[in-house]
Amino acid sequence: MNDRLAPLYAQHLATLRERADQALARGGFDHLLIAAGQPGTKFLDDNHYPYAVNPPFKHWLPLTRAPGSWIAYTPGARPKLVFLQPRDYWHVVPEAPTGYWVEQFEIVTVRTAEEAIAQLPKRNAAVIAEACPPIEGVEANNPKAVLDYLHYYRAYKTPYELELMREASRIGTRAHRAAERAFRAGESELGIHQAYLAAAGQTDAELPYSSIVALNEHGAVLHYMDFTRTPPQPPRSLLIDAGASASGYASDITRTYAADGHAEFQALIDAMDTVQRRQVASVRAGVDYAQLHVQAHHQLAEVLHAHGLIRMSADSAVESGVTRAFFPHGLGHSIGLQVHDVGGFAKNDRGETIARPDGHPFLRMTRQLEPGMVVTIEPGLYFIDMLLDEVRQTPAGKDVDWAKVDALKPYGGIRIEDDVVCTEGAPENLTRDAFAQLG
Repeated sequence: MNDRLAPLYAQHLATLRERADQALARGGFDHLLIAAGQPGTKFLDDNHYPYAVNPPFKHWLPLTRAPGSWIAYTPGARPKLVFLQPRDYWHVVPEAPTGYWVEQFEIVTVRTAEEAIAQLPKRNAAVIAEACPPIEGVEANNPKAVLDYLHYYRAYKTPYELELMREASRIGTRAHRAAERAFRAGESELGIHQAYLAAAGQTDAELPYSSIVALNEHGAVLHYMDFTRTPPQPPRSLLIDAGASASGYASDITRTYAADGHAEFQALIDAMDTVQRRQVASVRAGVDYAQLHVQAHHQLAEVLHAHGLIRMSADSAVESGVTRAFFPHGLGHSIGLQVHDVGGFAKNDRGETIARPDGHPFLRMTRQLEPGMVVTIEPGLYFIDMLLDEVRQTPAGKDVDWAKVDALKPYGGIRIEDDVVCTEGAPENLTRDAFAQLG
């Protein structure tokens, strides 16, 4: 894979330098400094949280385990990596940088944070770093004009980034297959999660987000992050939302499975899979992502009607808010260096934003799709008591088959999610392509 990445990385770095030049000019700065960050310390404790590299740092190079290091860039000059390799016998010391990217950087190895700071230009620098803890001599100013510009263009992935995201999808789909096998073998949520980690070859801290492994009614909790140790009896369904990382880039994949013999719920999964595929096919240049989200509500209403859950028309179900009780989250989001990547609401590179549609407060993306953007498509159908109880108390509640709803509550819910690249033509589905490669 390194042979494929080397020429792509050179192009990627050239793109980042061009963007940085424009961002610095916009903000009136001479230098760009980006910190790798440090692991945070737990409150009233001397233990640290797992380290996570700052996203702007790993945008420039595939170093995800170099805490205390810095990137320094001055327009017209070669970018500089100040690599902190401390003398330490308490922790694993980062290995010296190697690989397809090192020749693109001036690399200076230092032993202390103070030495690292001494290597940085400090006059008129835009510093992207955590404001706390403060580092003497360098102020983490995170200038808005610079960040607005960089965040806006981060939505457009380079060929190098797309190749890493394909790899993250390959790792994630392999692990999803292992999780499904564990579910069908009768494992608990913890057992399924452990099978996932083993197949991915990644620890919890290395995943791009905390996995959701929800059996039965737990699938109705959108961000369910507990892991029961005992499998429910009987097991009815599994909703698993879990991703993987490749050199700091994320995949975000969700699948829902019915246990054998649960034909009605499987039919509902199949119907939602059709909705999801229709939405993926609509990821085209020039399409308003917010309108895709609203369209998904109309398609969900058709499923609810076809399966006898509601008696009203699809339009009425959307207008009355009934579909929001079954599908309360957004259709998806931008993805890349972060699972919920930045710039999802950006109207332009000057910080103006695009509002969410009325009545849809949890949508994470409102931009018009353009080639190079990568988004998730994740429509859902859930049986959430607190939301359904609100519908019961409205006039629209009389057109809901509550007996059928109650019969499906033990299954929790359905979510199917793919990572999709907007291109000049038909979309590239990173997730389904990776599943297809597995056979």
